[in-house]
Amino acid sequence: MTTRPPARRRAVTGIIAGYVLRLARESALYTQIGLAEALEVDLATVQGWESGRRPLANMRAGGLLDLKRRLPVLGADRDVVQLLEAAMDADRIVGAALDPPQRPDQHPLAEWVHTRTTAHMIAWAVNGTPPPSIANRPSPTRRGASPIAPRLPVQERSVLFTQLRDTAEAAHTAGDGAALLRRQALYLTSYDRSPGAPAWTSHALHSRRGVLAVRGWSQHWAEARSMAAALARQGDQQPLLDFINRSLVDDEAAEAANLNYWAYWLGAARGPQSNDAFMLDRRLTDWDPVTLLRLLVQGLDEAPTYVELYAHSLWALLTACPWLPQAAPKLSADLRERIERILDSGGISARSRQELGTVTYRLREHGN
Repeated sequence: MTTRPPARRRAVTGIIAGYVLRLARESALYTQIGLAEALEVDLATVQGWESGRRPLANMRAGGLLDLKRRLPVLGADRDVVQLLEAAMDADRIVGAALDPPQRPDQHPLAEWVHTRTTAHMIAWAVNGTPPPSIANRPSPTRRGASPIAPRLPVQERSVLFTQLRDTAEAAHTAGDGAALLRRQALYLTSYDRSPGAPAWTSHALHSRRGVLAVRGWSQHWAEARSMAAALARQGDQQPLLDFINRSLVDDEAAEAANLNYWAYWLGAARGPQSNDAFMLDRRLTDWDPVTLLRLLVQGLDEAPTYVELYAHSLWALLTACPWLPQAAPKLSADLRERIERILDSGGISARSRQELGTVTYRLREHGN
């Protein structure tokens, strides 16, 4: 197993949140000296935060809360500031991968269900792909050579994915958190773009093909969904299509679980969640349907790899909440336009085409 000196591992565990703080500062047009003066801290403190040498997550809760409140007041982009919490979560996951806890059940991937924004933060650090919410922000003018992403050094990236694979293989020792740890570690390995990585992830996921074969809701449903999504990310769409047909369609518990998980994953639901039990709530009352609709509509363009799952989920959401077109007419009109583009472009399954056609009919029925 590849290892790194502890001092170097500690040096990178705050790098993602530090970079987000840097973007927030630059969006407010402050220099490091200017921000230090505005926050009444010394320059070394701001430099330590931004470099990751002084991880923001190590701040006292009151100080961190004050920082997140002060930044927008100083003029920082609110979309950037809102990424700080997910960035700190990502730093914690990266830190645990580079320097694993002695007990697998203490790994952050075994302690809570992470969100799409946290996953995007990790992807940003390993692949340089910015999260969609800030992907189109203009790049600030900087002097000299400056990083354009919170990229981990090459060797740290290699160690990160090696440890994630080891963690997934040893997840059975994590007690009650074993399933959560395994599926989340495996999903994150799908972000590895190094040679040979896709083959390992594909083999690891397909080795649990029995999970993918389960029909409807089961204790392995969340793992099957995550596995199908990870394989789709790597270009293998068939497991995701099979998951929709086998583990979602005509199963009320599974359909509710899918909407509950989407709401949590995309940020429309309250969190954090320590396990997958929240998915079983068939009342669908812990999240705002209009917010989920907006996020799913955005996802049609942001995540083309998962368009089939988005299509089915939009159909399921409008089936569960038929009043949505009247509650969000502008959003519904936007959805109709996007669906028309997808249907015109082709390349989707017959089921998705039928479901999107049903969604379009319901939108027209309500004047959208």
